[in-house]
Amino acid sequence: MNDQAKQSLKRTLVGKVVSDKMDKTVTVLVERRVKHPLYGKIVVRSNKYHAHDESNQAKEGDTVEIQEGRPISKTKAWSVTRVVQVAQIV
Repeated sequence: MNDQAKQSLKRTLVGKVVSDKMDKTVTVLVERRVKHPLYGKIVVRSNKYHAHDESNQAKEGDTVEIQEGRPISKTKAWSVTRVVQVAQIV
């Protein structure tokens, strides 16, 4: 199997950075919309992931894409691949 095929098997998610206080780590909130199994209403489910950010480029409020990888620490198994949208300064 070549490198291109291995890389495409990793999951990618898009979410918003809610914390960048750690060194080389950001906390990313990923929201998804699911239909309630009984009532049919669309409900927002969310998960937080710790992602590795080697260059500390992602700041709080940015929308980033994260990719699954090998465990880097106890809670970190994702890494930031790119910043999709920079947070707007108010």
